[in-house]
Amino acid sequence: MKKQKFRSANISGSEKALSRQELELREERMLAPYAMKARDSRGRLHEEEEHPYRSAYQRDRDRIIHSAAFRRLEYKTQVFVYHEGDYYRTRLTHTLEVTQIARTISKILGLNEDLTEAVSLAHDVGHTPFGHAVEATLNGLMARDGGFDHNTQGLRVVDILEERYPSFKGLNLSWETREGIIKHSTTRVHRYPKEFLKRGHKQPLLETQVMDVADEIAYDSHDLDDGIKSGMLTEDDLRSVALWNKACAQIKNEYSNISRELRVYLAIRNLINLQVGNLIDTTIANIRKFDIRSVSDVIQCAHRMVTFGKELRDLRAELRSFLYKRLYCHWRVVRMSDKAKRFVTELFSVYLNNPELLPPGASRGKNIKRNICDHIAGMTDRYALQEYKRLFDPYEKV
Repeated sequence: MKKQKFRSANISGSEKALSRQELELREERMLAPYAMKARDSRGRLHEEEEHPYRSAYQRDRDRIIHSAAFRRLEYKTQVFVYHEGDYYRTRLTHTLEVTQIARTISKILGLNEDLTEAVSLAHDVGHTPFGHAVEATLNGLMARDGGFDHNTQGLRVVDILEERYPSFKGLNLSWETREGIIKHSTTRVHRYPKEFLKRGHKQPLLETQVMDVADEIAYDSHDLDDGIKSGMLTEDDLRSVALWNKACAQIKNEYSNISRELRVYLAIRNLINLQVGNLIDTTIANIRKFDIRSVSDVIQCAHRMVTFGKELRDLRAELRSFLYKRLYCHWRVVRMSDKAKRFVTELFSVYLNNPELLPPGASRGKNIKRNICDHIAGMTDRYALQEYKRLFDPYEKV
């Protein structure tokens, strides 16, 4: 394979550009001993020349940001279909919020922020349009062909489906970023590719563990915010939720005459701060308790280090139960999800019966069902709706 050549930055005068080697030395000096260092990376699937002033994980981050799959997240549903309202969160805004929370936690714990950021930015690139409802639908449709899981699909996206380089498929990300994508907490172990099933590797890296929990914090807090904005949830509804009351306590004591919108904003901010603070304190205590002194200690430990304390875990369980019953099972959300499942099933069926209907950009592997699955999973909400109209509406242009 022909290696790409890089030119070093040329800065005149007494100023000097930091080289990649100097950045890596800074990591050695400044990061915790149990943080993953860029120069200790296991490398990439395809050998490449190192960049003169970007570390391995900085390059991963940049490749993800510039990928088509990342851009498409802007028009993929978080909970509410994007065209239902301009202020609802999408997969992209959720991803950016996860990244911000994860970087903050990573910095305080002395971990590798670049790796944390790369994994956070990539963690949802395998998601389907219309959220988890379509993921479950595709999993059922692919039951005899390997199933479907958005984390496994995310790895497939960055390893195969993205086409950015003439010499290899995919983005050629580092092993650690790829492991972070596949070991995102909801993935079942039996679906891990063999390279990630190394004996003794019981836990993901701390940077991946941080992303996992930042995802949970962002998901719950911001779904709550969107639920209130949509009118599906009210502040009166939330009076039964202890964690919400805890987040609101300080606001009631300090502010008496503020708008509902500002009150909710402050409560969501407090909710995030409460969880981040508890997570950091508990994680530091766990690291001391289990005498974690290296990356090897992290991945071989029987327990995850990045966790909440027992009391907060119980409070979060109550909040999640509330969200499930009152928001995710709300008739409007269920109606949107049911509609999405129905027309994705019809799209899959019409493609399967007539594969020539797949556009030129669709993957052309031997497994036609996997090709269809890749195509549908990569759609945005808007594209899926338009494609349905093109195929089933006789008056729609093809």
